[in-house]
Amino acid sequence: MSKKLLEDSVRTSLEGYFRDLRGTEPGGMHDMLVRAVEKPLLEVVMAQADQNQSKAAQWLGLNRNTLRKKLLEHRLID
Repeated sequence: MSKKLLEDSVRTSLEGYFRDLRGTEPGGMHDMLVRAVEKPLLEVVMAQADQNQSKAAQWLGLNRNTLRKKLLEHRLID
């Protein structure tokens, strides 16, 4: 999937989210979206990196300790 297709997918989902709200004003959207995207991102990258946190952190452009913190937050590791 290209970056454009990913952006289009996110845009379509957000437009659907606003339709579902039917005029109700949203709150905390940034945090909601980051959390919704971050967990599957971490799951897929960790699987592709064969659970190697150092490799996954490098791919994500994160410090390994930051990755570990995020994995713990999302309960992807113990």
